[in-house]
Amino acid sequence: MLQVGEALQQIQIWKVPIMKAHQVAIAAILASAIGTVTETLAEDKRVVQRTTFAAIRLPVESELPSLASATDWLNSQPLTASGLRGNVILIDFWTYSCINWLRQLPYVRAWADKYKDQGLVVIGVHSPEFEFEKDVGNVRRAAKEMMVNYPIAVDSDHAIWRAFKNEYWPALYFVDAQGHIRHHHFGEGEYEQSEMIIQQLLAEAGISGIGQQLVSVDARGAEAAADWSSLKSPENYVGYERTENFASPGGARPDKRHDYAAPPRLKLNHWALSGNWTIRREGIVLNTATGRITYQFHARDLHLVMGTAAPGRSARFRVLIDGTPPGAAHGVDVDEQGNGTVAEPRMYQLIRQVKPIIDRQFEIEFLDSDIEVFSFTFG
Repeated sequence: MLQVGEALQQIQIWKVPIMKAHQVAIAAILASAIGTVTETLAEDKRVVQRTTFAAIRLPVESELPSLASATDWLNSQPLTASGLRGNVILIDFWTYSCINWLRQLPYVRAWADKYKDQGLVVIGVHSPEFEFEKDVGNVRRAAKEMMVNYPIAVDSDHAIWRAFKNEYWPALYFVDAQGHIRHHHFGEGEYEQSEMIIQQLLAEAGISGIGQQLVSVDARGAEAAADWSSLKSPENYVGYERTENFASPGGARPDKRHDYAAPPRLKLNHWALSGNWTIRREGIVLNTATGRITYQFHARDLHLVMGTAAPGRSARFRVLIDGTPPGAAHGVDVDEQGNGTVAEPRMYQLIRQVKPIIDRQFEIEFLDSDIEVFSFTFG
């Protein structure tokens, strides 16, 4: 049986658009059992690195679907499945505000760079989770800031997502030189195994001199791996469609302007609003010049996906942890006094603590109106 911390790690390694937490846990366990393609234990990285190509069995899962339904292409002219024959292809489904994808990105970026002259084509299929991620300008800006330089198929209508029958962010599909999907991986982790599969498919395509050395990444900021051992707070959305543990007295008033207040104390992983807010299906909007969100959490990192309701505007905020400025525990998007600015819609890293990690009360006060907030994620 999984311990609580282990089960939470399984839940958080990928994002699922529809499934509830208990279903995700079941899916994670099944994916772990079915998706193992080595004869050794994938949990032991040293064992994975010693696994030989001969030990990896990669049956044909399906054919590479058409990419013609992309609504736009970035960093490339439109690519086609037939035109890509002869190349090994790595398809990476992502959405730019997803913390799970951000923590995978350093590896995908490194693979794209290392193997680009040996026949590997990495294609990032951007399938949005939130409405603001359907804006190709937002995707273009995010890709530039995050150094996503490989081809991007903009999948704002989720047509490619449906063609793959995909359900997860992030999701990797490994395609051989004949256009066959030979392997897939959902969520974070198993990076050594994934690179070994790329190497095997390149070897099958007749590429020589690949070697078996694996990339080494220096992931920083929001891209750094989660501290799974201390993580006890799962992702939580704040829109009424998917939120959990909302604790303001009287509950939510969907789609109505309402004055909310926070209770004196919050249980772990519960949250509350103060001020005049509108709780919408996908997120919440601050209607007046000041408002607060309070959240009781247990994690090294705290992130918040947010933006402004009016494009081009910015808004100021201030972060507190246990009632005081974060100091050395501030994230990359705030200073030691907890001050920050929301400019564009994206994920903001607000807290990165040093040990010991214990239950903490996070508070963010917005000093300007028209703030939109979508979800909390942790690491």
